[in-house]
Amino acid sequence: MNQSTRIPTAFERQVYGALGEIPRGRVATYAALAARLDCGSAQAVGQALKRNPFAPEVPCHRVIKTDLTLGGYSGKVKGVRVERKRHLLEEEGVEFDEEGRLLDEALVWDWK
Repeated sequence: MNQSTRIPTAFERQVYGALGEIPRGRVATYAALAARLDCGSAQAVGQALKRNPFAPEVPCHRVIKTDLTLGGYSGKVKGVRVERKRHLLEEEGVEFDEEGRLLDEALVWDWK
């Protein structure tokens, strides 16, 4: 079964639903998203995002690492896919330095 015909699990549906709460022009960390879902694993969240069949409409590109660097996208940690993530975020007004670190920490979304 390929990615496009795979039915998301209940956990993945929760992750994708929470993504919709992150406004355009803001980012959240994998750890914050995991906490929002009462999930103890940012890695599990990352795996769900990697399998997101609805990107970019379900905005997994809005999730970055806890150190406020870009992190991966579509299962890759460098290359064309990560550059696509950066481009999507920059189109929303979220900018990163040359090393891929978020320039404006005020753009980090917090569910609190």
